[in-house]
Amino acid sequence: MKLANRVQALTPSSTLAITAKAKALKADGHDVIGLGAGEPDFNTPEYILDAASYAMKQGLTKYTPSGGIPDLKQAIIEKFSKDQNLSYKDTQIVVTTGAKHALFTLFQVVLNPGDEVIVPTPYWVSYPEQVKLAEGKPVFAEAKEENGFKITPDQLEAAITPKTKAVIINSPSNPTGMMYSKEELQELGDICLKHDLLIVSDEIYEKLIYSEEEHVSIASLSDDLYKQTIVINGVSKSHSMTGWRIGYAAGDPEIIKAMTSMASHSTSNPTSIAQYAALAAYTTDEHEVNKMKEAFRERLEKLYEWLVEIPGIECVKPKGAFYLFPNVKKASEKNGFESVDAWVEALLEEEKVAVVPGSGFGSPDNIRLSYAISLDQLEEAAKRIKRFVENH
Repeated sequence: MKLANRVQALTPSSTLAITAKAKALKADGHDVIGLGAGEPDFNTPEYILDAASYAMKQGLTKYTPSGGIPDLKQAIIEKFSKDQNLSYKDTQIVVTTGAKHALFTLFQVVLNPGDEVIVPTPYWVSYPEQVKLAEGKPVFAEAKEENGFKITPDQLEAAITPKTKAVIINSPSNPTGMMYSKEELQELGDICLKHDLLIVSDEIYEKLIYSEEEHVSIASLSDDLYKQTIVINGVSKSHSMTGWRIGYAAGDPEIIKAMTSMASHSTSNPTSIAQYAALAAYTTDEHEVNKMKEAFRERLEKLYEWLVEIPGIECVKPKGAFYLFPNVKKASEKNGFESVDAWVEALLEEEKVAVVPGSGFGSPDNIRLSYAISLDQLEEAAKRIKRFVENH
């Protein structure tokens, strides 16, 4: 049987081979340090676990409205008001099975065959694939390292064609940890308004910021940008709830209604228990969130310091998320490898350190390292990387 064209068009993840090899080495008893994690290493806070347990005992284990339970929608509305001074109604919120599902459903309801979506590189690996699954076309705009991995207004303008439907903005970013300032967002937003482009603002890492800068949602900058923006967020990263699969989208009620309708025919609804857990996350103070953030801040400072001391490795210091995205092209060339991907594979084989090659993010000279593991493991990983570079 021949598979559907939409599936055949997908690009296999470049991380799969390295991940599979790391697991195989671990299974054989090797001491592998994995720096590929895209999730916090902390357990979900106790008060959230208690809320889920209470929901189960109360029999809240049945179908819910497709777009989410009313109490959780209200908590999300209040969160937007408190954090970004954004005002939404419940008809402008849809709760989804993770922020990834929010993005997937959004592209399904707004894209027609051939519609283009501008995707800044480096990008989160699923953006272009989700656009392709909606029969759209990802158009890449290279966010250069010397500009802090941020696209400029001129780059955005140059990427726009008559077929452009939307642009993705991810701040703080996966994989780079970069953030757009209020002024930068305004300049990009003005271009989007000029060309009537939908803005997809992925803000999943908004609570994990380590600089003095505050997170700014592009939707908060003007009434026009508010109307033109769909904000994507969730509790996965902020509250260490990746496995609970609760995300949401906020914006134009017509788009939200279409997303809700589509969800009703696909997932039916997000898991009921997980919704009550997310409700507890958003109606309790952020003490546990801040503790986690401080641990990430310390790890970032240390790992960044250790990495930039290694010859041939250069790194733009991130401001958020929990990743470093160093450029290792000089190191790989000096080490005699034909590509960074080959360098990454050898690093795993020789030193048992697993990192994600940047080719999977549209940036083949870089690697992504997650600091969502203990400080001791990060220090040992840095020592092994340094030894690997020096030995070659």
